[in-house]
Amino acid sequence: MSFPDLEIPETVLDIARKLESAGFEAWCVGGNLRDALLKHPHSDYDIATSAKPEQVQKLFTRTVGVGIRYGTVGVLDRSRVLHEVTTFRQDVATDGRHAVVAYGASLEEDLARRDFTINAMAYHPLRREWRDPFDGAADLDARMVRAVGNPAQRFREDYLRILRAIRFAARFDFTIDPATWEAARAASPGLRQLSAERVRDEWFKSLRTARSITQLVMLWVHVGAAGIWIPELEGVEGFDNALPDPSPAARDPVLLTALLCRDPVAVLRRLKASNAEIGRAAALVKGPEQPSSLDQQSVRRWLAEVDAAADDLIALWSLRHGGEPPWTVAVTEIRRRGDPLTRSDLAITGSDLKALGTSGPRIGETLAALLDRVLDDPALNKRDTLVALARSML
Repeated sequence: MSFPDLEIPETVLDIARKLESAGFEAWCVGGNLRDALLKHPHSDYDIATSAKPEQVQKLFTRTVGVGIRYGTVGVLDRSRVLHEVTTFRQDVATDGRHAVVAYGASLEEDLARRDFTINAMAYHPLRREWRDPFDGAADLDARMVRAVGNPAQRFREDYLRILRAIRFAARFDFTIDPATWEAARAASPGLRQLSAERVRDEWFKSLRTARSITQLVMLWVHVGAAGIWIPELEGVEGFDNALPDPSPAARDPVLLTALLCRDPVAVLRRLKASNAEIGRAAALVKGPEQPSSLDQQSVRRWLAEVDAAADDLIALWSLRHGGEPPWTVAVTEIRRRGDPLTRSDLAITGSDLKALGTSGPRIGETLAALLDRVLDDPALNKRDTLVALARSML
């Protein structure tokens, strides 16, 4: 692969110029270089520098200590966009989850502590000079994920790198270098040391970016990660047919977890997902998956029963069957008309029922009975009509 000159945003160039003018090195690093070489969409460029964090903070007037304990300072440009500037580092000690780092390293030492060769390149934005000490460009050409240096050591430093290797392979449709793969399998028991939050974030990122969900799942299973964190994945296969052309909605990690696992609630709880995410999964499990029939009355009753989970259930059905469910036309029409689906949609309130002499639990029971009638015939949802119906129920 030939190294191109990159179009670096002027705001990044300004930061690099200021660091270099003060006598420090400034290099663009990280995954955005990889994505630029692959001609994939990418966002801003991160900067690695020989300046220590306190020197970066002194040099720039507007900074945020976004990861100060790890040497990262956020520098705000004129538009208040944050750019990460990280001091060259080398690992002093690691426990498989966290690293103790020391500053004063060279660019080459900083690149040597990175996970994979395709992420261990640097580009000088002012001199338009590339550094690729581990042949990351060659691995991009070969469509290969390969650890920097000794793969066993890389994984012992941080076991999350096992899941990152899988994510990159599934995202780019790359193979994993045999030595890297064998080291990942051997190191997989160390995944138990990771926090649930870090595993969840990696699982969600992988679901959002994988070209093939099947490939992603099989890699998780074969490396041993599924057995430790998501045993529900074992035995899953053949989901590519359900994702012929994944849309952003299809890449919703909660929906995909529900697609792949019989008990997504247990999985998301194990991974310490948010209460909202667990709640969505619980509503998907509760269902029902679809209306009892395709007529509008049945669809209205289904919408009333599943409430806020309707769109998730429709999306999950689409994932499972590879197309829109046949009742979406009725759903669209019901929503367009604004048919009443909940008690709050009724043209009568609890206060109206109190005025009629109803009290206590009977108020809720009457509202439920009125909604039941209105779900059958939305035309009944008029105040006078509902008042008359309520009187007949007293």
